[in-house]
Amino acid sequence: MADDSLWSRRRLLGTGAAPWPPGRRDLPHRLWPSRRIRQRWRGDVSSTVRHNISSFRAQDWRPHFSSLTNGAILCDLQSRALHFWSEDGTIYRLYPTSIPLNEELTRLGRTEVVDKVVNPPWRPTPSMRERNPDWPEFVPGGDPMNPLGPYALYLSWQYYRIHGTHDTRKIGRRSSNGCIGLYNEHIAELFQLAKVGTQVLLI
Repeated sequence: MADDSLWSRRRLLGTGAAPWPPGRRDLPHRLWPSRRIRQRWRGDVSSTVRHNISSFRAQDWRPHFSSLTNGAILCDLQSRALHFWSEDGTIYRLYPTSIPLNEELTRLGRTEVVDKVVNPPWRPTPSMRERNPDWPEFVPGGDPMNPLGPYALYLSWQYYRIHGTHDTRKIGRRSSNGCIGLYNEHIAELFQLAKVGTQVLLI
């Protein structure tokens, strides 16, 4: 498309400062990201944008779920973090996320993973198209303009996903139209850990 089109990579994927991870002292050792991811974080971020991601800490699943049947995902919108517990309780992961732009786009409550899709295609919802009539009706999976990244967990709520993003500046920010976004490295890991039927709670 033409460079002056309103449908642009910057408009679709969002703008803003680059992300910054929580300090290592804020996370238990077993939760600290791999050296490769730490190096990427450090390489992408300047000291002026370190507050994109609110401080977040490990949580216990028990206040939020009655059991870990099929595993559990907690999306904490206040701290902008996603927590995952495996069914047997031996695996726990904590990831920074993007969250919805405003309360109107935010849905809270219980849902579950109903599908797992590699290179998910993207169709803007009717409300998105109404707000942004210049957006395309469809973007195929794998397209660099696709805002869902390489993996997506589809939730039982229509249109809601937990997915990756090619625009890492969105993580830690209010930047989505309702979905929960992760770094591509993190959604790749969560995609392997979660399964159809995994419980999901947004608070």
